[in-house]
Amino acid sequence: MSSSSPSPTAQPDASPDALAAQNELPIESHPFLPFLPPNGRMLFLGSFPPTENRWCMHFYYPNFINDFWRIMGHLFFDDRQHFVIADEKRFDETARRIRRLKGNASDAFLEVVEATDISSLLAPMPHCNRIVTTGGLAGKVLCDTLGVKQLPKIGTFVHCPADTHALGRDIDFWRMPSSSRAYPLALDKKAEFYRLLFD
Repeated sequence: MSSSSPSPTAQPDASPDALAAQNELPIESHPFLPFLPPNGRMLFLGSFPPTENRWCMHFYYPNFINDFWRIMGHLFFDDRQHFVIADEKRFDETARRIRRLKGNASDAFLEVVEATDISSLLAPMPHCNRIVTTGGLAGKVLCDTLGVKQLPKIGTFVHCPADTHALGRDIDFWRMPSSSRAYPLALDKKAEFYRLLFD
């Protein structure tokens, strides 16, 4: 999806003055390089990291109060505090450049200025046929890329044959619940959805 593609961002006030003010907001480029080990079989896509003052590490899902790494620790080590990065998982976001409409990382207030070129992420990962989105905005951007008309329900996937999109291979598009604590679901319940990816 190019930067000229319509943004999936919700725009609560689309008046000319509001749009002009929005266009004055700074555009941020993604701070991390994609994590793409060549033997990976699954690509996790979020939307965009929070502002740097909320980071506790320089890697994906850096906000200490985001539960992504706790979910992984719970699933693989029965220890929520054990952050894990396994060889067969890779990470990036669906947005390369964004505007923060409210100064935070809430999907509702991120404008995607330039979407990630997902085909370039898959190029070094010949065995990757599963893409997992971890939030609503990421899911909407991937829907656009794959030509999927409706977001899959949380905890389910849509099979996207290679001849229906431009990524060059069959893709299973999985949608998981957001790991943000703003998403109203207990960590154990979120982990049960994520467990489906590894069964």
